[in-house]
Amino acid sequence: MPPDRLGGEQDPGPIRSEPGALLEHVAVAVFGIDDEDRIRYWGPGAQSLFGYPADAVLARPAGLLFPEPAQGAPGGADRLAERARTLGYWRVRMPARHRDGETFDCGFRAFPLTDPAGRSAVLCLASRGAELDRVKTNLAFLDALFETCPIGLVMLDEELRYVHLNQALADMDGVPVADHLGRRVTDVMLTSDDGEFQRMLRSVAREDRPVIAALVGLRTPGRPDRDQVRSVSFFPLSGAGDTRRGLGGLVVDVTDRERAILEASAARQRLALLDRAAARIGTTLDLEVTARELVGAAVPDFSDACIVELVEWMDETADFDPLLPLSTRRIASGTTLPEPAVELVSGLEKVTYRPGSSIHRMLSTGRPLSVPVNEEFITRNVPHRQRAQLLLDSGLACVLIAPLIARGTVQGIALFGRSADRPAFAEEDLSLAGELASRAALCLDNARLYGRVQDIALTLQRALLPSAPAAGPYVDIAHRYLPGSRVTQVGGDWYDAIALPDGRVALVVGDVMGHGVPAAAAMGRLRITAKALARHVRDPAALLAELDDCAQEAGIDWATCLILLYDPHTGRALMANAGHPPPLVRCPDGTVQALAHGPGVPLGVGGVAYRTTGAELPEGATVALYTDGLVEARGQDIDTGIDALRSRLAGPVGSLEEAADRILGELLPEAATDDTVLVLARVRRAPAPGPSAA
Repeated sequence: MPPDRLGGEQDPGPIRSEPGALLEHVAVAVFGIDDEDRIRYWGPGAQSLFGYPADAVLARPAGLLFPEPAQGAPGGADRLAERARTLGYWRVRMPARHRDGETFDCGFRAFPLTDPAGRSAVLCLASRGAELDRVKTNLAFLDALFETCPIGLVMLDEELRYVHLNQALADMDGVPVADHLGRRVTDVMLTSDDGEFQRMLRSVAREDRPVIAALVGLRTPGRPDRDQVRSVSFFPLSGAGDTRRGLGGLVVDVTDRERAILEASAARQRLALLDRAAARIGTTLDLEVTARELVGAAVPDFSDACIVELVEWMDETADFDPLLPLSTRRIASGTTLPEPAVELVSGLEKVTYRPGSSIHRMLSTGRPLSVPVNEEFITRNVPHRQRAQLLLDSGLACVLIAPLIARGTVQGIALFGRSADRPAFAEEDLSLAGELASRAALCLDNARLYGRVQDIALTLQRALLPSAPAAGPYVDIAHRYLPGSRVTQVGGDWYDAIALPDGRVALVVGDVMGHGVPAAAAMGRLRITAKALARHVRDPAALLAELDDCAQEAGIDWATCLILLYDPHTGRALMANAGHPPPLVRCPDGTVQALAHGPGVPLGVGGVAYRTTGAELPEGATVALYTDGLVEARGQDIDTGIDALRSRLAGPVGSLEEAADRILGELLPEAATDDTVLVLARVRRAPAPGPSAA
């Protein structure tokens, strides 16, 4: 080792480890000691570590690099050279001394060498102990990280093959570490994303841009039946010297977390759906509207199709018999799927399910049932070949059937269908369908009960109203009664035409405050009383007074009534009014006037005297009696409605029947909200009596 080749301005500088490695920043001093323990070789790193230039140490004793030993103890250089020659290689940590007098901890590696000329020397490598400790700590950390870290760690080469991985990733994959090495990552992390995962990894390697916390769905050969979601982070590894380029990665199994997030999201969606359904279902007491509201709440948020059917029980109190056919009536349906799904859900009104059907299974347990649409389902539930083909072609892949139960009775069934483009119904969906069905069943039951009460009230009202009022030979009658919509209850509107023995005719119209059966019953009581009293009480005011007493005795708080008594022999009409809209009279010349003297006080109030007024009715005049449902509307003054009726009467009035229909058609809205009565009476004079026979 000639000293003229060592040190000097041409030296490359301190020897360091390869760039990119843990030892990159550790300076390594290289020096040689000859047989006389003198410094024979001095590298640039030695100058950096000890502070001496080459010309200051070459050929000098190596002991100057070490502190003075204790008395009688060997010096550091002596120990280093002796142990290296004796052992062939010696590693030691001991104090060293800098040129400026500083003593520092230093690590040495020493081993003997012999040059081609046969001269021997000890070659020493030295580094500061603190730098060695740092590297040692880093290496220990990396070893511990790979051994104990619960996160999957992996190193891939440029071809995306496994080079190194830890046990945590191997356990995650269910594949031993050794079985990973050399295999491509896509051979172990099996995705169904059309190669997107592999393209992402190649993009990291090609563009040197890391990917952080990307979510990847996959399976592995060691866990073939388990779907996993992993959060992966990959970053490029820069190559240096002989080290490989490639990727480093961290892999975390977040399947449980993602499942929890999905379940929480699904739970929020279910709660939101139930909240919307609660607001949308049961806004009216109409049976079919309520069923349509259930369909609207389910489609498309919960299902692609929905059908609501009511069970047609022979006896609602009888127990369900699974051995008997079940007949239903379809009252609502809807789907977002194209034909033939539309025809499938809406093409029937009456449905009969045979014993053994899925409907029977569901009703036997009383709990929602989910079934796939397959050959078995079609065979059990759809006996008609044409309907079965519609179901096969509809795109529906599964059906959920839920009972509509209220008051312990099955009111009907709700069927929800999903196509193959959506997940099949899960257990949580069965619970949600049960909640929807319970809400809808209660509303449907209320609507059915209300409808029955309405039917009873309407039947009672129609039974109490005259079907063909007897008006005598001098009064022609056209009468109309129209109940309000089912949004409101049946009212207490009534009318009558009573032929009296002396040829007079009593025309009566009234309106009892309230709705439903009580109003209809009160109306019937007043009408029958008025009909009986009219034959004996000649004064309309006195007749109203009797009706007022009757109303008070019956607990009728408020009822309007108008009585018009026409005498065809004189052409005169007597009238008394208890709070009712005034009658209108159309004269033959087309003029229309109101027979008004003030509305009076309604029946049932008591303590008020009624009065009778009279008017002359010309030959052929038409009298219009009506209730407020014809002339009163929300946002419109009643006088405006009366003026509208007056204008309709002023036109040509030929047939009374045609005129009644025309007036109702022009004045009433399509959805009337109150009962309406219209009576048109055309009066004529009775002929004067001839001379008596001799």
